Parts: sequence; structure tokens; C-alpha cells
Amino acid sequence: MRILLAEDEKRMAAALVALLRQEKYDVDHVEDGASALSALESGAYDIAVLDVMMPEMNGFEVARRARSSGVTTPILMLTAKSQLEDKVEGLDSGADDYLTKPFQTRELLARLRALGRRSASFQDGKLHFGDLSLDTSRAELLCDTTSQSVRLSEKELHILEYMFINHRQIMTREQLALKIWGFDNEAEYNNVEVYMSFTRKKLAFVGSMVEIKAVRGLGYELRERNV
Repeated sequence: MRILLAEDEKRMAAALVALLRQEKYDVDHVEDGASALSALESGAYDIAVLDVMMPEMNGFEVARRARSSGVTTPILMLTAKSQLEDKVEGLDSGADDYLTKPFQTRELLARLRALGRRSASFQDGKLHFGDLSLDTSRAELLCDTTSQSVRLSEKELHILEYMFINHRQIMTREQLALKIWGFDNEAEYNNVEVYMSFTRKKLAFVGSMVEIKAVRGLGYELRERNV
């Protein structure tokens, strides 16, 4: 799961990045509101954690503009502004949750897990699509109809997790490169194609009716084959 952290206080940001990576999250960090909005609009993130007081654009405005442009990514506001009217403004701007500083790390992680479940539509701790079950904690793909399973590499797991969550959408190569290789990474498009080939082989190995279909000129779509 990839998290966008927008926090301009360097010590706080470093501590949060270390904590989240220790918990096996992929984290990209930005330091101002304009960069946060641009990253959110990319569609590459499962959750965004936004500080309120940031340069260029505050967290409330980032959330407001993101929602007005159709971004549905769950947003957690993380801020020292603890007055009731501040919380109301944050939630009304489009945030899904609001946590004030100082906070306990256990509470932050619990709130992130809750937002992750809401975003990904987990059932029994797994993601489901068609005849497939994806166990993200074990990096395992299971076909329910054949009872065949296979372990996934890190990149294969991230590709399938992203496509399961967004199975109603066509994923462009740009979106996949940004999601899988990271916010500042300049991964070439052939990396996407190579790992798509590996992932397709895993789908075939378990005998699934689900396929990754290339949509000419657009990208890739997760779909069920017609019987």
C-alpha cells in the first residue's frame, strides 16, 4: 500500500517516514501543498496523510481541490490544530479522518489500517476479484475455482493490489510506473511491460479466468474472460 505524506516539518516527516516504512508501507514524502495536490491527482496513492499548515497551499485547500477534481483517495489530516471548528473544516474540506498532534503511533497506524480497509474493500483480510483472492500479507495469489496458489514478487504483488482496487478502470503505463516504482522514480515504460508479462504468467499458472488486458493506446485493464 502506497502512502503520500505531506509534512513540511523535517523532523516530524523523517520520523513518520521511518515509522511507516517499518510497518511495510511504501511512502512518498512532499513538503508543500502544491506538490501534495499534484501527487494526489496522479491517482498513485492508497492513502494521503496531510499536514494542515504547509507552504504554498494548506492541507484543507489541498483536500478541497483534490475532491473537486474527482480524487477519491482517503485523506487523513494530521495537525496541531485541535479546535472543534478546525476539525469540522478539515472534514468538510474532504478529509476522511482527523488526528491531532501530539499523537500515539498506535492510534495513527490503527487509523491508517481503517482507511486502507475502506479504500481496498478487504474481505477476510484479502482482496477479491473474479475467481481470485489476493493475500497481501503473504504475497500469495489463489484461484478459488482451481485451488491453485502462487507466491508473488514484490512488484507483482503491488501491480495486482493496485489493479484489484481499481478494477473498474483502465490503468495507464504512467499511473502504473508511478504507483509501483515511486513518486520520484524515472522507471522506463518497458519495466511496466516486463512485470505485466510476469504477472500474466502467474494468472495463467493458477488457472484463473481473470486476465490483464492491454487496451490499445490507453493502458491495462483487469477483467474476467468470457466463458
